[in-house]
Amino acid sequence: MVESGLKKLEKSPIIAVLRRPPKDQVFSIVEAIINGGITNLELTMEGPESLTVLKELNERFSDRAWIGAGTVLDETTAINAIHAGASFIFSPNYNENVVKAAKRYGVTAIPGVLTPTEIVNAVEAGADAVKIFPASTLGPKYIKELKGPLPHIPMVPTGGVGEDNIGEYMQAGVLACGVGGSLLDKQLIADENYEELTNRAKRLVDATGL
Repeated sequence: MVESGLKKLEKSPIIAVLRRPPKDQVFSIVEAIINGGITNLELTMEGPESLTVLKELNERFSDRAWIGAGTVLDETTAINAIHAGASFIFSPNYNENVVKAAKRYGVTAIPGVLTPTEIVNAVEAGADAVKIFPASTLGPKYIKELKGPLPHIPMVPTGGVGEDNIGEYMQAGVLACGVGGSLLDKQLIADENYEELTNRAKRLVDATGL
């Protein structure tokens, strides 16, 4: 399962970050993103309703998308998300117990890190890839520098990644990128402009250069 997860990211190197989407629109939002060619989706765990939405998304889209849980800060949340169908655990920080919980249940673990020490510690604990967060702080050049001594570690920069710079990140050697606000524009969602969400997804996929 883990290997297939990383292969999914190799083939489709974007994870769309769904942060508190309106529940009455979430299916339409996800449909629009998938239609645009993005098939890796992270739903952030930021409220008691998140687990219900995660379960419903998996029931409806698991045959078309790879769906995981984000903003997972502790072991309990990780386990609950996995039981709700999460195929990967995406965190803004590195918590060894979260990584171990993901591995215990056979799902992909992608903890958040920034420094070389954190990166190596996370991988030694069992992380399959690392989320470089916040990527916007140091940019693609920093990723390229990290890949020098750590070329074997799959990296997923997140934070400030968009159509204008995702190509640079891909050229720096990352596995994939996490993309939130630049794709899931709040005004587009409020206007129910799902066609433009699809168009944004398509442009983002094209911008990877793959």
